[in-house]
Amino acid sequence: MRTIKSDDGVPLHWRQWSKPGSDPARGTVLIVHGLGEHIGRYEHVAAKLNSWGWHVVGYDQRGHGASGGARGDIPNEHRLLQDLAMVIDTARADPVLGRSPLLLLGHSMGGLVAARFVAGGVEAHRGSELPHWFRPVDGLILSSPALDVGMSLFQKALLALTKPLLPHLAVGNGLKPAWISRSQAVVEAYKADPQVHNRVTPSLAHMIATAGAEVLDLAPEWVVPTLLLWAGSDFCVAPRGSEQFAGTAPASVVQSREYESLFHEIFNEPEKELVFERLHAWLNQHP
Repeated sequence: MRTIKSDDGVPLHWRQWSKPGSDPARGTVLIVHGLGEHIGRYEHVAAKLNSWGWHVVGYDQRGHGASGGARGDIPNEHRLLQDLAMVIDTARADPVLGRSPLLLLGHSMGGLVAARFVAGGVEAHRGSELPHWFRPVDGLILSSPALDVGMSLFQKALLALTKPLLPHLAVGNGLKPAWISRSQAVVEAYKADPQVHNRVTPSLAHMIATAGAEVLDLAPEWVVPTLLLWAGSDFCVAPRGSEQFAGTAPASVVQSREYESLFHEIFNEPEKELVFERLHAWLNQHP
């Protein structure tokens, strides 16, 4: 177990899965997990990537897993982006990982964080100042990203009321474990996992809502090679967010596929091998 410290002193739990063998790795994939979970749930994804010749790293986002920070909370809207920048810097500084291309793989909220991170470069193309947390990456993989969480008008009004008054009040996120997968074994393991939680604060909820809209606004000018895969039967996030991104981003840059019958965690569904096959094919197209 390795811990790295963020610039505000919060410890972040780091995981690394190295490609076996002496041949050089094709690159490094950095996994960014979703709301309420932790990087340990991606062991099987890392094993696949290792078998295809990739190093894999990941971390527990603040307020999650073995990392520090209040559960499901952030101190400011850019904090998760700043943490990701620090993790990328750590990977780039590694004598092995730093020699190879670096790709981000983000799921759900982690997909939103990864996409918003990459979007910082698109903002600069529009003439804005380059965000201080921005780092260039070589590719992006999005799994059911939280680009639209499907908030009702009532939920938006409630969030607008509570964020100024109680920004760090943790409440239940309203997501049901049965929504993550059609595999009962996956659901039961999720429910029994002591590092899984269901907390979210108005500060984090506001970041999720606003960052998704920002990514969608910047999609037409997307420049980083991206694979977007999403669940069509998703009750955790609204599939229309991925649909909108896929429909407005340049087809020469973004490849996408919807899995109509799959639930939210497409890498944990009974048909997950089909998803892995699509990921493998895309990685082979982008050496």
